[in-house]
Amino acid sequence: MRIAVIDLGTNTFNLLVADISGKEFCVLHTSKIGVSLGKNGIVNNQISKSAIQRALAAIKHFSEIWEELSVDEVVAIGTSAIRDAENKNLFIQVLKNNFNLSIEIVSGLEEAQLIYDGISLSVPFQQPSLIMDIGGGSTEFIHVAPNLDLQKTSENIGLLRIVESLELNDPLTSDNQNSIVSWLNINSQQLHHFPYSHTLIGAAGSFETFYEMLHKQHFPVEKSHATISRNSIDQLLNLLITSNLEERDSNKYIHPIRKQMIPVAAVKVKWIVEKFDIQEIIVSTYSLKEGVLKRYL
Repeated sequence: MRIAVIDLGTNTFNLLVADISGKEFCVLHTSKIGVSLGKNGIVNNQISKSAIQRALAAIKHFSEIWEELSVDEVVAIGTSAIRDAENKNLFIQVLKNNFNLSIEIVSGLEEAQLIYDGISLSVPFQQPSLIMDIGGGSTEFIHVAPNLDLQKTSENIGLLRIVESLELNDPLTSDNQNSIVSWLNINSQQLHHFPYSHTLIGAAGSFETFYEMLHKQHFPVEKSHATISRNSIDQLLNLLITSNLEERDSNKYIHPIRKQMIPVAAVKVKWIVEKFDIQEIIVSTYSLKEGVLKRYL
């Protein structure tokens, strides 16, 4: 069976096409498009008209790929920007009318479960671990430890919400950094109940960029995860936090869709690393899309 999975994220739309056979899958295609679905609307729970047009262009491009690959089923998952939008029914109907595409809108906790399901296909959980998936609208956290139930939360502290809620400079000032951390603490109440974690498992996205900047190479296609030391991540986060846009533009290992907001992502990860006294970071290329595939295995 050939499946196409679309993760309709607040900042980025991701496409994965894979063949499912028994308990295994083979990835045929992955790609991403910066859509900024939540731009100029996320704080007011709206999807703007211009964002809808960008979404249509992205889905048109994706549809050409899945049609060329003759997929049997297309699964589209709507996350933070869509689930919180007051005009989500309009957005859903537009995609239905143009592409006969149905969207499954998941709750924050369902999104966290899918993220865990995806990462569990790639990462062995050997230490008490905190999974973190940095989105534009929300960020999901899942605590995993031997002999304990999963602890999950989805907090509305995505990068775009931060950027559109606070007045930030480039490069970030010390006051900006303090404002971000204060805002994060106020808006992530459930996370305060999470226990110690030895390992931070970062789900794709910004974490892949961290790996690629440190190693000055693209993430190896044959790997599903890789480890970064605490010392290495500390140095990189501090470098990104104090960087300016011109410096980031000149770095070929920062994906264009992340150049604007990756200093905010760095502040956010530094906050988590210090809050939970993280000792190592595992970067997983698997996340929500692979979690959807797991349904079929």
